[in-house]
Amino acid sequence: MPPTTPRPPDATATAPRAPYLPWLAVTAIAYGLTHHIGFGLAWLGTIGDTRWADWADLITPYAVLLPAAAALRAGKASPRTWILYLAGAITYVEGHGIHLAANSVANVEPSGVAHLWDEYIGHYLWYGGLTLVITALALTLARRPPVHGPIPALLALITGITFTTNALEGQTAAVSIAITAAFTAWGWTTRHHLGRLLIIAFAPALIMLIVYGIWHRGFPEPTELGWI
Repeated sequence: MPPTTPRPPDATATAPRAPYLPWLAVTAIAYGLTHHIGFGLAWLGTIGDTRWADWADLITPYAVLLPAAAALRAGKASPRTWILYLAGAITYVEGHGIHLAANSVANVEPSGVAHLWDEYIGHYLWYGGLTLVITALALTLARRPPVHGPIPALLALITGITFTTNALEGQTAAVSIAITAAFTAWGWTTRHHLGRLLIIAFAPALIMLIVYGIWHRGFPEPTELGWI
C-alpha cells in the first residue's frame, strides 16, 4: 500500500483565538448607537416634562462600559490597565449622568447653570472618561494580531464618526483634535497589528474636525447650523 501524504493542518484549527474581538465589536456598535440616542429617538417625543430619549439614554453607560470591560478581560488586561479603565469608567458615568440630568432640565427650563453643567462640565467629563476607556483598550489590544475584512473597518469608521459628531455637538472639538491626533499616531506605530483600527477610526475624525473648523472658522454646533 503506497504511503499517504499527510494532510496539512487546518488553518482554522491552528489560528489563535481572539475572544476579545466580539466584545470589541459590541462596544463599537453600542457606542455608535447610544451616543446618538438623543437624535435617533427624538421622534418618540415626550412623556410628561421629559423626553423618551432621555429615559432610553439611561442604558448608555451599561451598553458601552460592560462590553469594553469584557474585551479587557478576554484580552487579559494588566492590573494597571484595569486601574486606568476604572478611572475612565467612573469619569464616564459621572459625566454622562451630569449631561443627562442637566440636558433634561434644560429642555424644560433653560438656564445658564444647566448649560454649564450639560455642555461643558458634563461633556468634558463624559468624553474624557471615554478617552481613558479607549486608551485602556488600546494598551491591551493594539499589538494583538490584525483583523481583516470590511466589518472591522466599518466598525472602526463608525467609532471615528461618532467621536467626531460628539466632539462637534458637545463643544469639545478643540481638545478632540489633540486626542484624535494622538490615537492616529498610536495606530501608525501599531499599523501591522490590531492597532491599525485606530488609524481607520481616528485619522478620518482628525481630518473632519480640522476641515470643519477651517470651513466654519470655529466649531459651531451642527444644530446651530440647522444640520440636525
